[in-house]
Amino acid sequence: MAGSLGTFEQAVLLSVYRLGDEAYGRPIIKDLALRLARNVSAGAAYATLARLEARGLVSSSLEAGAGERGGRARRFYRLEPDGVLALREARTLAAALWRGVRWPRGKLA
Repeated sequence: MAGSLGTFEQAVLLSVYRLGDEAYGRPIIKDLALRLARNVSAGAAYATLARLEARGLVSSSLEAGAGERGGRARRFYRLEPDGVLALREARTLAAALWRGVRWPRGKLA
């Protein structure tokens, strides 16, 4: 097992995957906020990206900025094969945990 992923880590990895070539700071944060239906701080997103990169689940590259940003560089992120494996394992684990559970049961709804 590649190591367990927290819910927010899974969300970040999936955002990087979904955004593809456009996976850099601001779009990742906006995608997370949209899908999690809550505000996401830049600090939390960047700290998680750094942690995922240290684990080899994503990689990043700094690319030259365009004129509309005053030439400031952007850090783009890419999902690595170990990140795909970690997501696959997280999905398999969640499915195994839910297997055989009939929801809702009785008055819990």
